[in-house]
Amino acid sequence: MSIDLKRPEYVPGHGLLVGKSVLITAAAGAGIGVAAAKKAIEEGCRAIVISDIHEGRLQASVEALKAETGLAAVWGQVCNVAEEEQVQALIDFAEDRLQGVDVLINNAGLGTSCALIDMQDAEWHKVIDVTLTGTMRMTRHMLRVMKARGKGGAIVNNASVLGWRAQKEQAHYAAAKAGVMALTRCSALEAAEINVRINAVAPSLVLHPMLRKSAPEALLEQLEAKEAFGRAAEAWEVANVMIFLASDYASYMTGEILPVSSQQA
Repeated sequence: MSIDLKRPEYVPGHGLLVGKSVLITAAAGAGIGVAAAKKAIEEGCRAIVISDIHEGRLQASVEALKAETGLAAVWGQVCNVAEEEQVQALIDFAEDRLQGVDVLINNAGLGTSCALIDMQDAEWHKVIDVTLTGTMRMTRHMLRVMKARGKGGAIVNNASVLGWRAQKEQAHYAAAKAGVMALTRCSALEAAEINVRINAVAPSLVLHPMLRKSAPEALLEQLEAKEAFGRAAEAWEVANVMIFLASDYASYMTGEILPVSSQQA
């Protein structure tokens, strides 16, 4: 049966993460993070910890994941990746609950729209600190733990096609995502020595609820029109690629950036 690429049906799991434990940042709500959490469970992970900066939304997501998937081994831990102590606490929590983290998905990121000429230092630093430096903090601490444990693992970062492509009012976000790409490539070479793979996805347009709320409708329509399928990606379509990179199917891939994109121009 062929797939309608303009209106795809949800693709079920195929056991890609059987027996693995997973930690995902920014995984509460309705975006890529929670889609990745659902997909990880559907792909057979044995246990999962999700984090988010919003405690109420996080706990609601934990309960929803348990109810929807039937997996009891789901935990949540509040974490702001811009805070070093919270990052360390999250990884300690996950290591304890999961009895060792096999897969880390760095999904936390922050974006705003602002012309560079109007941008204040505070806005620039906030986006960079969460999106790029937060990914570095999580990766650094996770590699230390994985090295000490000596069993290897996989890390998947969430970059963006804006790390390659230009868009008005996105200089800070694009710079951060380009940094995530460079971080992925460089850290992957170091992590290979301890049997850890590090890759990233680079999505184009994913219309999660927060983006629909913050971006002008005319702009979203313009961006969707540039996609080959005439639509934005579903969050689960990005999650599928994340899970592939986290799985043993990608055993010879490290330091790679996979675009999840159908852009024509």
